[in-house]
Order: sequence, then structure tokens, then C-alpha cells
Amino acid sequence: MINDRIGDFIIRLQNAAMVGKKEVSIPYSVYLLAIAKKLKELGFIHAVEVKGKEEGSAQKAILVALAYNERGFSKLRGVKRMSKPGRRLYASHAATHRVKGGTGARILSSSSGIITDVEAREKKVGGEELFEIW
Repeated sequence: MINDRIGDFIIRLQNAAMVGKKEVSIPYSVYLLAIAKKLKELGFIHAVEVKGKEEGSAQKAILVALAYNERGFSKLRGVKRMSKPGRRLYASHAATHRVKGGTGARILSSSSGIITDVEAREKKVGGEELFEIW
């Protein structure tokens, strides 16, 4: 049983990017699907698709296709988990800062849903700091 679904999700993405895999399968969760869609908006993921029950399989899964540049290098270079199950970290909109000089993003879970640090500053909304990605 996985206790930290978000940690498992981002580590699966990072490991797949490091070895050059095109797709990653992740156990289905509405929360993880929202995070995957946000990462697609940011350009770290090429496509997000839900596979599962309708095709007769036992469980639903999220199929994530990683994004690569024209030279074949992954656009996802690293991740860092911020808030963990044993230690939750929260930040106001003023406390969110740019990641890696603006090339990365900090993903937050707020009352407005899953947002980035840039959106948090624009909307003046804080939330739980999930992870940084660059």
C-alpha cells in the first residue's frame, strides 16, 4: 500500500524521465489526475489519459506520456517533494517564490484547486506546498 501517493507519482515521473521512457502508468486518483493535468499545462507532460474499468481491467490507471524536446532530452529534469504526510507545509501567496529562476514551478494545493506558484501570486491565494518541479 502506498501512503504517499504524490511522492510516488513524482518519483515515478522522475525515474521514467531519467531512463528515457515515453509513458508511465500511475494508479488512478482524481487528485493525481488534477496534478497531471497541471503538469501538462506547464509542458512537463505531453499527454494524460485514463485507462481502466471500461476496458475490463481490474483497476483504473492514469497513463502519462512524458514530454521530450527535439534533441530527445526530457523536459522534466528534477523534482523535490515539499509537504510530506508527516510534515505538512503551507505558504501564503507572498511566500511563494520562483523555482530555478522561473524555469521550474512549485505546485500548490489550494482552495482554488491545484495551482502553480505564479497562479498563487496572481490570485493572491496560498495553500499546501506539494512539490517543486524543474
